[in-house]
Amino acid sequence: MTSSEPESSPAPAVAEDSGSARPGELPLLRLRAITKSFGPVQALEGVDLDVPAGLVTALVGDNGAGKSTLIKAIAGIYQPTSGEMWWQGTKATFHLPRDADAAGIATVYQDLALCDNLDIVQNMFLGHEQRRLGLLDENDMERRTATTLAELSVTTVKSVRQLVGSLSGGQRQSIAVAKAVMRDAKLVIMDEPTAALGVAQTAQVLELIRRLADRGIAVLVISHNLNDVFAVSDRIAVLRLGRMVAEGPVSDFDRQSTVQLITTGVVSGDEDGEGSGEFA
Repeated sequence: MTSSEPESSPAPAVAEDSGSARPGELPLLRLRAITKSFGPVQALEGVDLDVPAGLVTALVGDNGAGKSTLIKAIAGIYQPTSGEMWWQGTKATFHLPRDADAAGIATVYQDLALCDNLDIVQNMFLGHEQRRLGLLDENDMERRTATTLAELSVTTVKSVRQLVGSLSGGQRQSIAVAKAVMRDAKLVIMDEPTAALGVAQTAQVLELIRRLADRGIAVLVISHNLNDVFAVSDRIAVLRLGRMVAEGPVSDFDRQSTVQLITTGVVSGDEDGEGSGEFA
């Protein structure tokens, strides 16, 4: 690992405002020229991406655009075929998911990886149980769970000993995110966090995402719902057929232009209209 800064490559859509890292401040995560091939299939090609701390970056694109491949490359599940990743200003390679986890990158997938037959405390500490004098320290784990949920303003669960299988979709998302926060994640990646949620539960999850950013945590969100994207994001990055076709502050985008970028990779001269808010 080295601490020298990579040469910056031009971003397709950039303006210096609240959706960018402050001048002179390096992004928490920086990807440069990332490619990933599966045999003859080129899933990612020359992808550049900056993810600043304390901001919500939305990663959007149609099915097959390479979104899942990209976040798995960040999370250490896939090894990029070529390209460089810089984490906190230092060149980094994550060979396994535990390497990314140890660095402070937490990924919340759609299935959430929660155990329905265990309660909230047991899920929060699964694989990282606290012990005292050789025994499980149930009191400390309950205290830390309750404190973390309170700090994130998760107030809808009745008890930290409630079975996860009895929780709503929004509550389950909250538990998965709280688990990442409790382990001092610096970047939380969320894959379709509002998929199949109702209006109230979606609002709950979007509020939680904003609270993460307010705590200085970087959030990278994959979403097909443009209403959610524009409601919660500071930055937008658009993938199309494995290429990053646009990246920049949310103020550089509107729904119409974003849909055009997703479907064609370019924006036509006519940018009137707001679009439908959904592209898949």
